[in-house]
Amino acid sequence: MRRVTANFSVFPQTGFVSLLFFAAFLTETIAIAQSGGTLTPTGNLTTPRTGHHATLLTNGKVLITGGWAGSTTWASTELYDPVTGTFTPTGDMSTARYCHTATLLPNGKVLIAGGQSRLNGTLNDAISAVAATELYDASTKTFSPAGNMTQPRACHTATLLNTGQVLIAGGSAGDGNMASAELYDPIAGTFTATGDMTEPGCESATLLANGQVLITRSEGYAGVKSVGYEGVNHAELYDPATGTFTRTGSMVYLDQGIGPAAVLLPNGRVLMAGGSFWEYGFSAHAELFDPATGAFTPASDMTEGLTPESITLLGDGTVFIAGEGFIHATQGLCCTSNLELYDAGTSTFISSGNTPAVAGQTATLLPDGNVLISGGWLGYPPASLSLSEIYHPANLVPAPVLLSLSADEQGQGAIQHSGTSRIASAIDPAVAGEYLSIYLTGLVDGSVIPPQVAIGGQVAGVTFFGSVPGYPGLDLINVRMPSGVAPGPVVQVRLTYLSRPSNVVTIGVR
Repeated sequence: MRRVTANFSVFPQTGFVSLLFFAAFLTETIAIAQSGGTLTPTGNLTTPRTGHHATLLTNGKVLITGGWAGSTTWASTELYDPVTGTFTPTGDMSTARYCHTATLLPNGKVLIAGGQSRLNGTLNDAISAVAATELYDASTKTFSPAGNMTQPRACHTATLLNTGQVLIAGGSAGDGNMASAELYDPIAGTFTATGDMTEPGCESATLLANGQVLITRSEGYAGVKSVGYEGVNHAELYDPATGTFTRTGSMVYLDQGIGPAAVLLPNGRVLMAGGSFWEYGFSAHAELFDPATGAFTPASDMTEGLTPESITLLGDGTVFIAGEGFIHATQGLCCTSNLELYDAGTSTFISSGNTPAVAGQTATLLPDGNVLISGGWLGYPPASLSLSEIYHPANLVPAPVLLSLSADEQGQGAIQHSGTSRIASAIDPAVAGEYLSIYLTGLVDGSVIPPQVAIGGQVAGVTFFGSVPGYPGLDLINVRMPSGVAPGPVVQVRLTYLSRPSNVVTIGVR
């Protein structure tokens, strides 16, 4: 992996800045500090947790929210600092919750929505689902109420759309799964109902390269085999343009049961992996969804059957899966924790070790390319853990970097009025509706996954992204300047790519 430093020259007599990119870039090799596929300890959580949520913030720290231990559900939260390898408390949420969602918004705040407020005796009881939401502000380390969803939800999905809104779908409340969905608008601060799914249940929601969302489910009767079971392998697509869900192709396998995980690959397809039925054990099956055809096709099996607790696309395009497995129930319960890697280039899985927790842990891709694995549970009855580890991939790829005029990744960004050599600066500001060209490094070569760009806390529509021909390691994104951005000489610009925020640079806005 190379980091590219650009060369800029200034012409004060015209007030314009001319960007000169040379073929002979100054490059530096980013060293891999750990051997590939290794796990090393890091600091422990301040509180044992399972069913919690981990969110990478724009400052590079990880926000840990909620979860449970024993018979207690937590309102407490904490921050992980990758620089020091330590966790520190950062205040309490207004509502104790687990099985909730936490979504990083374009303005840098985190929307925490729904969840269960108490255990009610069993881990899957959703009677205590809540509608309350709140926002975490990393600059003040405080939580504030954000209103209620249109209805209580727990174990739902939350997907940041390319519009900047958040699609909240499915989940459960009371005795069954829900088919309803709603949208959160960060600018208006409101929740509004959108079209219902074609049927209840929502195991995963994956934002596709075309801006639509793939909803998958694969549930069934978990009784004894002699009674039989009914697999549900239906999938559907949500279209933000129409606010409707429509059925697409069905998944190939019926034995994935509860918990198959999904992730968008650099080639635009979606990898589905794992799952379980009690009487059939844990599935090693995997399959691929192709948005171009709307069809699922079998992929190579994993090395072990498991229910994924997390599935993470790494910076080099490989997929890291952490999950729970056990020997067939009729042979006695014997829990294991499994780590798998999927190589999209060869369409194969390899085993990559084990973690202390068997379930309930979170995995967070850090800015440097490592993965934080935190919390989870072990044993029966389940005991929540405070243990945390760092997974070191073989190919350590850092988050993208927006280039700046000073080449220090800060201040005035290398962002041009599109089609010109003029910089969008305080003396030549950008205006709503115009197109801008953003220079950066760190996009995955050949990937069709678009970055999400925020200007002044609002989403800018991406019209092009990719490498600059003739300049290896240099990338370009063209965006349309959003309306409603507060004017000023130093308006912040940031992108999010593979769930990781970039550095922040600035432009002038009129």
